Amino acid sequence: MISFEHFTMEDGVPIYLQILRYIKREAVAGVIRDGDELPSRRVLSTRLAVNPNTVQKAYRMLEDEDLIVSHAGAASVMKLDEEKLAALRTELVEEDAMGAIRAWQQMGLTKGEVLALIEKLWE
Repeated sequence: MISFEHFTMEDGVPIYLQILRYIKREAVAGVIRDGDELPSRRVLSTRLAVNPNTVQKAYRMLEDEDLIVSHAGAASVMKLDEEKLAALRTELVEEDAMGAIRAWQQMGLTKGEVLALIEKLWE
């Protein structure tokens, strides 16, 4: 069963998106694997102290992205393969990078300045 023990809420971000992002990041990190069971919607909503509809929305989005399989009366399970994990990795990196790029542009940094700083920090 997938544990949400390291899940922490962020202000200003809808909870269903936080659940979705948490599951994706844990999958990319290898913590969540193909076939792992998710907590029931009711159990997770109680654990996170959120409305069950919030969890339902996150699970529905995971289903729409073909990352979980759900059956009535049965546990929802992760549906991951290398192709999906590669796509998730790219999606998450692009999201993070675009947020950082927007912030750097607002600070007036040039592409050259940012690349030089990244190169320095990477080492």
